[in-house]
Amino acid sequence: MKAKQTTINIKNRKAAFDYHLMDKYTAGLVLTGTEIKSIRLGKASLVDAYCTIIGGEVWVKNMNIVQYFYGTYNNHAARRDRKLLLNRREIHKLQQATKSPGFTIVPTLLFIDENGRAKLDIYLARGKRDYDKRETLKEKEDRRGIDRQFKHNY
Repeated sequence: MKAKQTTINIKNRKAAFDYHLMDKYTAGLVLTGTEIKSIRLGKASLVDAYCTIIGGEVWVKNMNIVQYFYGTYNNHAARRDRKLLLNRREIHKLQQATKSPGFTIVPTLLFIDENGRAKLDIYLARGKRDYDKRETLKEKEDRRGIDRQFKHNY
């Protein structure tokens, strides 16, 4: 008997506002038992999370996974560093790209795939300037105005 399928999509909405997102990668996460249980309950946040490459491995830092309520002494630390699972070619490509100034690796979406594994979408990103952010806000407002006008006419 299959377990009830729920969709868990934990997003970092601020990432698209603060960065120009370029190349997308989907990585697996190395987690403990209580961490995956908390993620399945939707108790995680990517707000201040970022990725670094240390010793040829990609790590996500500052990702908050709330401690599992029913966990005992085996419970995990909420903001510990977690290893990402990428192949060697992808890690090398990210490492070369982040050497140039202005580029970073940003996690944008934490989800559970069809096999029940936690996956993290990460992007190679370049930081936006203040005027780029204002331009993004203006485009968003323009799209809202067009949508309102379209709905009002029909």
